[in-house]
Amino acid sequence: MNASVCLNADLGELPGDAGRALDAAMLKVVTRCSIACGGHAGDADIMRETVRAAKANVVQIGAHPSYPDLSNFGRRSLHIAPTELRVSLTTQTRLLVEIASSEGVKALHLKAHGALYNDAARDEALALLVARVAHEVGLSQLIGPPGSQLAAAAEANGLEYVAEGFADRTYEPDGSLTPRTVPGAVITSADAVLSQAISLVEKHVVATRGGGQIDMVIQTLCLHSDTPGADEHARAIRLGLERAGISVHV
Repeated sequence: MNASVCLNADLGELPGDAGRALDAAMLKVVTRCSIACGGHAGDADIMRETVRAAKANVVQIGAHPSYPDLSNFGRRSLHIAPTELRVSLTTQTRLLVEIASSEGVKALHLKAHGALYNDAARDEALALLVARVAHEVGLSQLIGPPGSQLAAAAEANGLEYVAEGFADRTYEPDGSLTPRTVPGAVITSADAVLSQAISLVEKHVVATRGGGQIDMVIQTLCLHSDTPGADEHARAIRLGLERAGISVHV
């Protein structure tokens, strides 16, 4: 059987006409997207426009909530009370779900953003909080790193878990993403991004910073939309995967 993978992107994160144009370009390549819900970026108008664009391109949608931290784009861990965080994540996610429903689209998954994604992957209580939010607003899937606390939390809440890999980020030996503060953490070479994508999908391994490699079984690949040349990288990756005999699915 030929290998296959879902391609996803985090959208609705950049402002203005340039942001919407980049989202539109990404939606011609990916098969599902996670839409920023206002915690780190986005607002109701951007959510609605992104949902409409995804629907027009037959791209599956999901919610992309974060710590409530617009000033740091959700990339800083916040130590806030669980009750406060749960209210914020529920509000963010429910707004996206309601906007999607009003546009005749069913939101399917939740994927946490930035620091929340990384923290919940390691912290059992935080992972359970995120999974409960997804369950309570009617989503059926949770996206996160392979073998993380989020995977266990998804199972505990009756959610399907979709393990995610990154084609344009480097990995540490423990399977975590290299912090963006480390030089080279974001892979900018289109050839290197494609090579990592094929390795993840076909061989289920990824190289780590320092020269090793680890096993990593994934169902979806994230293509970041907020890095330079993201739309060109996305097109090159999809074409390269298909030329390698890898099918792309929702």
